Amino acid sequence: MTWLITGGAGYIGAHVARAMTGAGERVVVLDNVTSGVPDRLPAGIPLVRGSAADAELVARVCAEHQVTGVVHLAAHKQVGESVERPEMYYRDNLGGLATLLETVAAAGVRRFVFSSSAAVYGNPDIPVTDLITESTPCAPVNPYGETKLAGEWLVRAAGRAHQMATVCLRYFNVAGAAEPALADTGVFNVIPMVFDRLTRGEAPRIFGDDYPTPDGTCVRDYIHVADLAEAHLSAARRLAGAGASGDLTLNIGTGQGVSVRELVDVIADVTDDRTPALVEPRRPGDAPRAVGSSALAEKELGWTASRGVREMVESAWAGWCLRHPEATAK
Repeated sequence: MTWLITGGAGYIGAHVARAMTGAGERVVVLDNVTSGVPDRLPAGIPLVRGSAADAELVARVCAEHQVTGVVHLAAHKQVGESVERPEMYYRDNLGGLATLLETVAAAGVRRFVFSSSAAVYGNPDIPVTDLITESTPCAPVNPYGETKLAGEWLVRAAGRAHQMATVCLRYFNVAGAAEPALADTGVFNVIPMVFDRLTRGEAPRIFGDDYPTPDGTCVRDYIHVADLAEAHLSAARRLAGAGASGDLTLNIGTGQGVSVRELVDVIADVTDDRTPALVEPRRPGDAPRAVGSSALAEKELGWTASRGVREMVESAWAGWCLRHPEATAK
């Protein structure tokens, strides 16, 4: 069978493409390369440039490559941008998904993996020591999370309508790189944001140190992107199995919390830059703790994360230095 990976030249998508081809799966990538980097893809993987919302193009790709399954990663994913441009997020993340589902269903595709997010949970009203499970109520607090939650609803509804087996993966804070050339090129998440400030000779920032956590800073679940890619591979193989049907919704994380202070300390150790962090006021909407249970993913997919936060930081730093040689010249 052949898997169509939308957004497969992106940071996460390229890792998924490499994991799947490395395991012997046939893939074809569809990416509009507005943020994707074609050079991330190994030689031999077909890359079709275009939008997953282009029904004619998707239908042609499905026919030419005999696509039997889809891993859908193409989407806008910046929380702040979603607040500023909600119309774009709903139009592209949801409208594009609807077009894609309709098109691939008509092409006979009966397996669909959807890239969701822990953003669907918002700031869950659970004890600060508890893990977020798939049964934790969803209450997203920004348009990005809203489109991911509504996207899950749509995927499940389409699955029921077209006898399409589906898996929705809700993953937590993604970091690291399988190799330097695959590292995240954006400066939107905490690790590259700290790298950026250190490279410019500025202090890292910590937003709030008075939360009800052991060191007063927010606690998050960080997952290595290579572990995440392996989760996608496991989900795809689950759907490719004989008699696959119905839908699954799974958290993808480590179940281990790391505070912002702890993360900054690891970054200082890896970069050998111990500039003291600057503590600033809390940001609105930040939950004290958001750590997910992946017990259901282990049960259903046989998948668990194997890489720790230091490996995430070290691999992300190697990628950062590849693109920013001035970072090691200090």
